[in-house]
Amino acid sequence: MDTEQLFTPVDLGDLHLRNRVVMAPLTRTRAGASGVPNDLLVEHYAQRASAGLIITEGTYPTQEGRGYPGQPGLVTDEQAAGWSRVADAVHERGGLLVAQVMHAGRVAHPATTGTGRVVAPSALALEGEAHTPQGKLAYAEPHALSTDEVRQVVADHVAAARRAVDAGLDGVELHSANGYLLHEFLSPVTNVRDDVYGGSPQARARLGVEIATAVAAEVGAGRVGIRISPGNGAHGVVEDDEADVAATYGALVEGLAPLGLAYLSVLRADPTDALVADLRRRFGGKVVANSGFGSVTTREEALALVQEQHADAVAVGRALIANPDLVERWQAAAEENEPDPTTFYGTTAEGYLDYPRRAA
Repeated sequence: MDTEQLFTPVDLGDLHLRNRVVMAPLTRTRAGASGVPNDLLVEHYAQRASAGLIITEGTYPTQEGRGYPGQPGLVTDEQAAGWSRVADAVHERGGLLVAQVMHAGRVAHPATTGTGRVVAPSALALEGEAHTPQGKLAYAEPHALSTDEVRQVVADHVAAARRAVDAGLDGVELHSANGYLLHEFLSPVTNVRDDVYGGSPQARARLGVEIATAVAAEVGAGRVGIRISPGNGAHGVVEDDEADVAATYGALVEGLAPLGLAYLSVLRADPTDALVADLRRRFGGKVVANSGFGSVTTREEALALVQEQHADAVAVGRALIANPDLVERWQAAAEENEPDPTTFYGTTAEGYLDYPRRAA
C-alpha cells in the first residue's frame, strides 16, 4: 500500500492541512468549574500540533448546553481568552485548531449547567444517570424548546463561532452527532415535535441546516465543518430504521451542500458503506471519516480510507490521546503507546500530558 497519501497536504475549505490525520474531538474534563481553558489544555493541544488538524473537545455555546463538569465553553470573554492561548500554542508549532461547538441537549443536567433546566426537541428524558459535580444523578426531564427558543439556539451557535474565530481559532465544527442536541432533532425517537422542526425527515434536519447556514454567514463557510453519526444510537438517540436514516441524513446533507462548508465529518462503524458513499456524493465536498466510536482507529485503516478514496482525511481519537506524536510514529510505522482509559476523564495532568514521545 502506498502510505504517502495520508501524509500529504489537503485543503478542507479555508483550512490548509499539512497531512490528513485529524485529531477527533475528545471530551477530557480538564477545564474546571469555570470552563476556561487552562495551562493543561494549552500544553495538551500544543503537544499534538503535528496532526493536520485538531478538533477541540466539545465546547458549550450556552451554559444551558454544558454537558459535563470540567467541559470548556465558548460563552464568556474569559473562556475565549483561554482558547486564544490554546490557539497561539498550536499555531506556534505549525498546527491548526478548530473548535467543536456542542450543545449537550438532554444529556446535560441542571446540577452541571446551574441553569435550573435542560432542553431538548421534546420533553423526553434520557434513561440512566448523568455525571455531575454532585455525583451521578438521574437525567432530568428536559424542557421542550419552543419555536422561538429554537431560534435562540441558532443565535447561541453563531455567537460561539464568532467568539472562537475572534479568539484566533481557525474555524468551528458543529456537533450534530453522538446524541447531543442537534442529533436529538434528527431522530424521530427524540423529536416528536409538530412544528416546522419536527415530523418529516426534512423538518427534523431543518435546525442543523439553519445553524450551519447562519454560522457560515457569520464566519465564512470555508471555516465551518459539521459532524454527524448516522445510526450510532448514542445517548438513546435511536436510529434503527435504515430508510428513515437515509432520508433524514440525505435531507440534512442536501441542505448543507449549497453552503460550501469546509468538510463533513462522518462517524460510522463502517465509513466505506453505501450510506456514507451516498452522503459524500450528495455533500459534494471534502469528507473526514471516523470509525472510532466503538473501536480504535488503526494506522492501517487510516491509510486505506485515504488511499482507497473513501475519505479526504481521517479523524483519530484514542491513538492521539496516547501518542502526541502519532503522525511521526505512523510515518515511521513505529510502535505506539497504549491509551489508559482510567485517565481519559480527570482534572490533572496524569494521562493528559504525560504520554511519552518516541525516542529520537
